[in-house]
Amino acid sequence: MDSLIALLTDPAAWLAFLTLVTMEVVLGIDNLVFVALVSNKLPPELRKKGRAIGLGLALGMRLVLLSTLVFIVGLTKPVMTLYGHDFSWRDMILFAGGLFLVWKATTEIHHSLEAHDEHGAENRSQKPIGFGAAIAQIILLDLVFSIDSILTAVGMTDQLPIMAAAVVVAVLLMLLASGPIAAFINRNPTIVMLALGFLLMIGMALIAEGCGVHVPKGYIYAAMAFSAFVESLNMLARKRRPGVRNGS
Repeated sequence: MDSLIALLTDPAAWLAFLTLVTMEVVLGIDNLVFVALVSNKLPPELRKKGRAIGLGLALGMRLVLLSTLVFIVGLTKPVMTLYGHDFSWRDMILFAGGLFLVWKATTEIHHSLEAHDEHGAENRSQKPIGFGAAIAQIILLDLVFSIDSILTAVGMTDQLPIMAAAVVVAVLLMLLASGPIAAFINRNPTIVMLALGFLLMIGMALIAEGCGVHVPKGYIYAAMAFSAFVESLNMLARKRRPGVRNGS
């Protein structure tokens, strides 16, 4: 009890907590984009439930991983060597997750372009996917992003209560933001293509990370922010153009 009170009254602990929450939210942007895209393919009445279950599982997965820190740290130890490069389980998980993201984004881009060619305009009513399939896809990517998130937390503090509290707060903030983000993407069809481009870029970054090539997150988020800014200008221009609907 005394140690908990000392932790709560320690300014350094609060600084570490706020810093870690910020880092976890930033790292969770990738997860949010994917959850929004997948949940939008569900029937409207199931989208909120899908997002809640998906991010709830992300929180549970992170807390479980936090309780097995020795195992998580062990994932960074080399287990095989290929072409002179040592690969750990973390590398292979990131590589596999990157491949899945590239495959998923490429498939969705193909479907979007195919619908455009067939109907002469982008088809907003994409065929819904099954609830179980959506949750399975979210769980798969949750695992990849959770491992990256927990390893970042371990590198920033050695206090388990701080890490757990920061993870809980960050996922709750993501849950609050997931609804408006998904609704915004659903209302603006051109944003879907932009988000799929983000997933392609994130997937390639995960593949590179798995192969030992570190891509600074700042570069990725700067590119995403610039692309979003340009698209916002395009949306503003379309709204001001008479007789042209947004996304047409």
